[in-house]
Amino acid sequence: MNEDQVKGTAEKAKGKINEGVGKMTGDTTQQVKGQVQQGAGEARKQYGDAKEQVKKSQP
Repeated sequence: MNEDQVKGTAEKAKGKINEGVGKMTGDTTQQVKGQVQQGAGEARKQYGDAKEQVKKSQP
């Protein structure tokens, strides 16, 4: 695992928490913030996954 994969996964987890807190408190802004964080985290994780694939495919 590379740094982007780790940070992406962590960002997704933070987003999940923020979304859950927003749902529990009825704060739609918090929910949306959590969803955006999850999307950003997923993008960073996928970028890290792609870097790993390139690294593995090089001789």
